[in-house]
Amino acid sequence: MKVDKKSMLLYVVTDRSWLGSNSLNAQVEEIIKAGATFIQLREKDISFDQFVKKAEEMKKVTAKYHVPFVINDNIQVALKVNADGVHVGQSDMNANDVRALIGPDKILGVSAQTVEQAVMAEKSGADYLGVGAVFSTSTKLDADQVSFETIKRICSSVSIPVVAIGGIDQNNISELKGSGIAGVAVVSAIFAKPDVAKATADLYTLAKGLFA
Repeated sequence: MKVDKKSMLLYVVTDRSWLGSNSLNAQVEEIIKAGATFIQLREKDISFDQFVKKAEEMKKVTAKYHVPFVINDNIQVALKVNADGVHVGQSDMNANDVRALIGPDKILGVSAQTVEQAVMAEKSGADYLGVGAVFSTSTKLDADQVSFETIKRICSSVSIPVVAIGGIDQNNISELKGSGIAGVAVVSAIFAKPDVAKATADLYTLAKGLFA
């Protein structure tokens, strides 16, 4: 599975912080049915075996709806469960090396904050870029903010789709109109809401009107 620009429209990154008694897989299924076009499984504090188990379970959900499914950072987990791909940050393994490990047919997403990083990521085999943080965000307190002008310059400097991430919600998503992005990546704008399906549907409608 390779990246289609349309699949970038509403990119959802998982977070179990707000789940309560809910199942992550059940919430992800609700989110996909409500309009999510891409799912990234992000886990920071669990063992390899636990990560694999969660990834295997989630892959069944995403495959059912033919939604691209990537693993955050952990290439070994992505390969073990045959995920559609992996997303890596600037401080993780070099994109060239990641591409060599996952092969030509898997999706490779790379985080970028500057034009130089974006251009290098594309040259190294990235299929799409995650650019941010575009607004201040509670899920990544150490993230530097990327200006609207930088987003525009990144989008015009590469030929691969760019998804904006960081602090995006219903109230500020319209500020990204005209930047050239293919869509937005969100975490708390969906998972922190009491009704994840409604939050997803509302964001999807907004994103479609702004970026499709």
